[in-house]
Amino acid sequence: MEIVVFGAGSIGSLLGALLARVPDHGVTLVGRDPHVSTIRRRGLEVTGIESFTVEPRATTDGTGLTADLALVTVKAYDTEAAARELRTGEFRAVCSLQNGMGNEKALTGRLDCPVLGGTTSYGAVRTGPGEVVWNGAGEVVIGPWRPSDEDETAAEVGDAMAAAGFDVDVADGAGIRRRLWEKLAVNAAINPTTALARIENGALGDEPGADLVEPIAREVGATARAVGVSVSDEALADAIESVVTATAENESSMYADVQAARRTEIDVINGYVVERAGEHGVEVPTNRALWTLLRAWEAERDLRPVDA
Repeated sequence: MEIVVFGAGSIGSLLGALLARVPDHGVTLVGRDPHVSTIRRRGLEVTGIESFTVEPRATTDGTGLTADLALVTVKAYDTEAAARELRTGEFRAVCSLQNGMGNEKALTGRLDCPVLGGTTSYGAVRTGPGEVVWNGAGEVVIGPWRPSDEDETAAEVGDAMAAAGFDVDVADGAGIRRRLWEKLAVNAAINPTTALARIENGALGDEPGADLVEPIAREVGATARAVGVSVSDEALADAIESVVTATAENESSMYADVQAARRTEIDVINGYVVERAGEHGVEVPTNRALWTLLRAWEAERDLRPVDA
């Protein structure tokens, strides 16, 4: 399968590297220099859980590309820009493997091909040009977003990822929506709290950090049910606790953004919960407080767009 990984950051580089190990897959990474130029010169080096080097194609120009599949792994606030570039190419399907919610809607608004939703709990850190550390092995969940009955395409993508050794779960249309809300709850609990407190994920496994898990899960669950997605508060709390345990020694992506003084994805995580909850009269004070605090941090450093 010909695969474009649009967004060669930490997770995009890892996914692309793992896919590139399959002889039948042709992989193109879309990213920025000097990462791209380094990959072209000496390949992409992976260390951590496994160590290997691959030589995928790499480019800084995401326009005019053609492939069976495009995996979108950019930051959520760059999804619209990615969709505009992807629109200039030809793809049989596009799949979002991003944090937050709303990415699939942004992609379907600009692309004519089938769009899949997806989540991943794989962990990675890009440590330098042409280098990525694989620090967490998890699963990938994908499913049809639009059309919501595009099960055959989702299964084909799942097979392609399974061939690369991924633990893949292919969900139906209703299932991927439920799994995306579960991932949203995980991100809503772990990302802002670890970023604000400057702590590793495992700190949420014990008090006082663990005290935030239940209210965040309850608020996300109430919001999900209000928009028509059936998920229990207990399932969301279990999902959060499972990821906290599995990634106890990791720093969240939002913590990394704060350390590097970069804009975060708070708007499409806790901000998304607040906005959807407001549309349906659901009270979400914990998510609102976390959203406000991170926006204030960003605004103080001029990291937010003028209209955001």
